[in-house]
Amino acid sequence: MAKPVVLVVMDGVGWTDKDMGNAVLHAYKPQINELMTNWPHTTIKASGKAVGLPDDTDMGNSEVGHNALGCGQIYSQGAKLVNESIESGDIYASSAWKGAAEFAKSHNGKMHFIGLLSDGNVHSNISHLIAMIKECKKEGLNEVRVHILLDGRDVPETSALQYVDQLEGVLSELNDGTFHGVIASGGGRMVITMDRYEADWSMVEKGWHIHVMGDGRKFASAKEAIETLRAEGGYTDQFLPGFVIADGDKPLGPIDDGDSVILYNFRGDRAVELSKAFDYMNKGFSAFDQVKKPNVYYAGMLQYDGDLKLPDHFLVEPPHIEHTLSEFLVNRGVYSYACSETQKFGHVTYFWNGNRSEKFSDELETWEEIPSDIIPFELKPWMKATEITDHMVEAIESGKYQFLRCNYPNGDMVGHTGNYEATLIGVESVDLMLKRIMDACKKMDYALIVTADHGNSDQMYDKGFNEDGTPKAKTSHTLARVPFAIYNGPEGTEMKDGDFGLANVAATVVKILGYEPDPAWLESITK
Repeated sequence: MAKPVVLVVMDGVGWTDKDMGNAVLHAYKPQINELMTNWPHTTIKASGKAVGLPDDTDMGNSEVGHNALGCGQIYSQGAKLVNESIESGDIYASSAWKGAAEFAKSHNGKMHFIGLLSDGNVHSNISHLIAMIKECKKEGLNEVRVHILLDGRDVPETSALQYVDQLEGVLSELNDGTFHGVIASGGGRMVITMDRYEADWSMVEKGWHIHVMGDGRKFASAKEAIETLRAEGGYTDQFLPGFVIADGDKPLGPIDDGDSVILYNFRGDRAVELSKAFDYMNKGFSAFDQVKKPNVYYAGMLQYDGDLKLPDHFLVEPPHIEHTLSEFLVNRGVYSYACSETQKFGHVTYFWNGNRSEKFSDELETWEEIPSDIIPFELKPWMKATEITDHMVEAIESGKYQFLRCNYPNGDMVGHTGNYEATLIGVESVDLMLKRIMDACKKMDYALIVTADHGNSDQMYDKGFNEDGTPKAKTSHTLARVPFAIYNGPEGTEMKDGDFGLANVAATVVKILGYEPDPAWLESITK
């Protein structure tokens, strides 16, 4: 009764009846509706403790979601991992923290922190930053500079000043004759510094000029910068242009020789490029002209790429993920295929394989990346769904692969823009392409599993209204459960009763393939 399996991840598509701009509920989606009505189906958890985060109030994200999908287990992740290290004090006993502190002290330098300033718990948490700043003073570091990346994506879209006020309150309490900490620069996360998958290196170059060189539009305070730029351009936080805090024309915190730099984001995808800029600075780095190459000690919160060993120095050991689905299948000679566009390619490869950049087998694993367009996603909400489907259908119909997976980014990437109408089109684009995948699976007699990695497009509105009376946009992920359906599965396929999550999917896949799941995994969702 075994069958080859195709797994489709509809990124950011939560499944709920709650309606605050629910683009999933209101989209024209006959394929998804059929799967969630006429075929074995359920909903599964994709947030909180089910994906290794500290609390069930923590929204899931694509990274931890694909880790869980790809390894069938629950590991401490992201914020939880860092929380545990800070609470135990292990972070300050790490060689990276000690190295950064000693380097700055011995060179009479400054300690710089760069990262996303929010409590979104997806890329970072302001509490981690505050804890480390307090430790700096405790250990006798005299000068601290903070380079803030504004969120407005994993938290309300114009909430930046809330976090700026919180940070400046802490700095004000700490500042005295022996310690001086200030915000030195900043900008929106989708404009400077936090590019991913090398889609737009110019973002990192802009961040380099802002943070390292102090080269940018100057303001007397972060509050003045944010309020002025918002008034001039109507920007939400994530799109705010970069700025430099200065005393007159003199930047307060450029990164100079003898300084230490800590990137305090814990999520890897948008931390890799800045880490390359620092670690490869004198090793042939060529993505952009750095102009200034200071002699610094650089460390990340985590090691963002285990295979590249990037960065060289990191404060918290990442989860050591073993017993992945890919390794399980390679050990049994199963050919697999993974496909997405650039925005989510790393999720179906690196994160899927347990934070591993390399394949377990070049012969048995095939990966296809479709370059993403560099364009605001709301302007082309169908993204590369057609091209992903072209590749998937060709791979299915080749008959070569027994397990195939893909990610459609639309529900997440368009959902993050806060544009409800565009997100409707994004969800509908994925549904339209599902018809082609379903037809190919029927033709080749493959089983199809359709699910999602977290919610997002299921809630496009936040509480409250804008000045013009329109609903306030919600650009962050949600706590919604996600759909899970099996199309054309083996005869007698039925869902078990139970409260399952993303980590139960791996066992479900191999069960349909005809194998006994790895004993390390959580149980299958099917009977």
